[in-house]
Amino acid sequence: MKAPQEQVLREAIRREIDSDEDKGSRAVTAAGPPVIELEDIHLSFDHPVLEGINLEARKGETLLVLGESGIGKSTILKLILRLLVPDSGTIRVFGNPIRDLSFNEALDLRRKIGMVFQNAALFDSVNVFDNLAYPLRENTKMPEDEIQQVVRERLAFVNLDPDKVSGQLPGELSGGQKKRVGLARAIATDPEIVLYDEPTAGLDPLTVGTIGDLIRKLQREMGVTSIVVTHDIRAGFRVASRVNLIRHGRIVFDGSPEDMIATDDEYIQRFLALS
Repeated sequence: MKAPQEQVLREAIRREIDSDEDKGSRAVTAAGPPVIELEDIHLSFDHPVLEGINLEARKGETLLVLGESGIGKSTILKLILRLLVPDSGTIRVFGNPIRDLSFNEALDLRRKIGMVFQNAALFDSVNVFDNLAYPLRENTKMPEDEIQQVVRERLAFVNLDPDKVSGQLPGELSGGQKKRVGLARAIATDPEIVLYDEPTAGLDPLTVGTIGDLIRKLQREMGVTSIVVTHDIRAGFRVASRVNLIRHGRIVFDGSPEDMIATDDEYIQRFLALS
């Protein structure tokens, strides 16, 4: 018999998912080709971190990666960006192995990937406009008038008024505004992949909902492939097409949010109850 608090949490999460008006946007057909593939990935630092990870993100889906603190979730994002190289195993992005990329080839890969950092990672000394313009100036030959138009479009996409925020410094923004600017910068160059590292950390419940809406909007309107690493299970379940749970350096669950809630696996029940 399930512990009362576990049952209450499972029912609460299930109600939130079932009542989600935009639930259909999470559904992605299994026929979508893989965009990111990790096969039998092992990585150690002073101790083993990943011990045979097999992970796949398909075109247009949002994959939620869960696990206890220090389990290697953010490390997976660094491997995909080729900021780290595994001890063994194969990583393919867009069907191509990335382990032996040259420095310039790795830069070319990263131009196709948007990254939303936990702390937004904005440049504190320049305003919002220049934060968003930076990847366009660095990675394209776009003229300034077009850059201005793209910046305004991306800010509007994340529900920020370009006329109000473009001239502000990051220190003048709220936590939620910083997260949205970080997301706008991540999609400035129309990436095919967006990676999220704790996108709702430190936010109030209303802003958490706003960020979740934007992640789904990005999937729905731009068709990007996303991987979301988070400790916020409820927020993650609202945006996820599929969930991977890591334990002891391996994926121990791969399925939908609904399937994860419904499972009778003792560890997963305990993880959901204590998270």
